[in-house]
Amino acid sequence: MFLYDMGAHRSSRARAAAGFSAVELLLVCAVTVTLLTISIPATADALDEIRTGMATRYLEARIMDARMQAIRASTSVALRFEARGGDYRFAAYRDGNGNGIRLADIAAGIDAMESPPRYLRDDFSGVAFGLLAGVPDMDGGRSAAAADGVRIGASRILTLGPDGTATPGTLYVHGRRSQHAVRILGATGRVRLLRFDRGMRQWLSR
Repeated sequence: MFLYDMGAHRSSRARAAAGFSAVELLLVCAVTVTLLTISIPATADALDEIRTGMATRYLEARIMDARMQAIRASTSVALRFEARGGDYRFAAYRDGNGNGIRLADIAAGIDAMESPPRYLRDDFSGVAFGLLAGVPDMDGGRSAAAADGVRIGASRILTLGPDGTATPGTLYVHGRRSQHAVRILGATGRVRLLRFDRGMRQWLSR
């Protein structure tokens, strides 16, 4: 009788312990699901911001590399941007006859392509040239070509000269929600990286 009571007591305690563990498990699962639901959008936005920022760093590196090549070779080197399906692809060219990078010379094969054309999305998924809806440009508003992300003149050729100068302008780059820009300073050939802060509604240096 004593052994039977002890067994029943232990069984009762085991059931109680098991019941308590199940409640704990359900609580942990509920908290985990809630946290995941909250964190997934935040993580997606963070990744979008990182990818877009990396794309502008990549453009900065390409521009600075072209600038150094131009100075070393004492000739003009350029990045040409071509509109394709609402985005731009770009490639590097070198001046072949001393008169700068020109569309006619590119077509004639005089200004040779230095690297094959690429899109930003080739290396940074979801990133493209353009200005998102509701984001003002840095020149005081939005023009008829508001979404155009390449603002470096009609020919869309960013030339780096042997004297260190560059074609001035701005390259707007965006992801799903993030908006960044590469500002090219003509007199020095240097660039500034900026991002648009939606909360403050203004462009900030990075």
